[in-house]
Amino acid sequence: MNTILECSNLSKSYGKVQAVNHIDLVLEEETIYGLLGQNGAGKTTLLNMITGNLFSDYGDVKIFGKEIKSTIKSEELCYVKEKSFFFREARVRELLEIASVFHKNWDWKFAHELLKIFRLNPEKKYKQLSRGMESLVGIIIGLASRAPLTIFDEPVLGLDVIMREKFYTVLLEDYATHPRTILISTHLINEISKIIEKVYMIDAGRMILEGDMDSIRNQSYVISGMTEKVKMFIKDRNVIHLDVYHNMAIAAIFEKIDPKGKMEAARLELSIEGMSLQKLFTYVVTGRNESE
Repeated sequence: MNTILECSNLSKSYGKVQAVNHIDLVLEEETIYGLLGQNGAGKTTLLNMITGNLFSDYGDVKIFGKEIKSTIKSEELCYVKEKSFFFREARVRELLEIASVFHKNWDWKFAHELLKIFRLNPEKKYKQLSRGMESLVGIIIGLASRAPLTIFDEPVLGLDVIMREKFYTVLLEDYATHPRTILISTHLINEISKIIEKVYMIDAGRMILEGDMDSIRNQSYVISGMTEKVKMFIKDRNVIHLDVYHNMAIAAIFEKIDPKGKMEAARLELSIEGMSLQKLFTYVVTGRNESE
């Protein structure tokens, strides 16, 4: 697969605060990525450097093989920011008209369909919109742009669960017929795990975990049972969290369990369940902070 974006050793500080700390990141064509982390983890700073809206202290960024020093051509990239500074007096349809000028693959038919799907009045002024409606304007621009690289930063802020599910469904349906590289930055980890193919997890400006979702799912397990038996099973395994409640214990491990291991767990009368991406993130971050 062709590489769409490549970051190497990317770093950014604000005074004594290291917002982004020596991050490497690669995005390949026709793949949906998740950039996951808590609020304040450095996600937006990273995205602003990737898109040329912020200069890095160190490191390089290449998009479509070209090193960037400033914002690249909008027709190649659509960056939907968490906080957009649109003309507040402009109507929704006027904002879409402005956006269409900058994206050569813009699809007006799709844009109009999205207005109906999300029940957004094109005649409303931007200043009249709720926070959720503001997010919908960005979502429509990101999807209708059909840019080869589309980046969403916290795209569903202010949206209720029904509208969030609509967004995920529409994105997947459109991606199936118009594949491109999509990067979604969010703190809603479990929600996004259903649609992303590869993941980058960031905490306190550092990359703490990366990989494809299938591989991560096949290595994320919760083991529970009698304490002595759990400890026997997890010995020499990659344990990322352990809770002991008198004679019962729950352990989280991050490594693949082969059929032999599952037979051993059955023999010890232990329960093995898959671990959610949210739980994995929590345990990795907690363990990292405790070790520092």
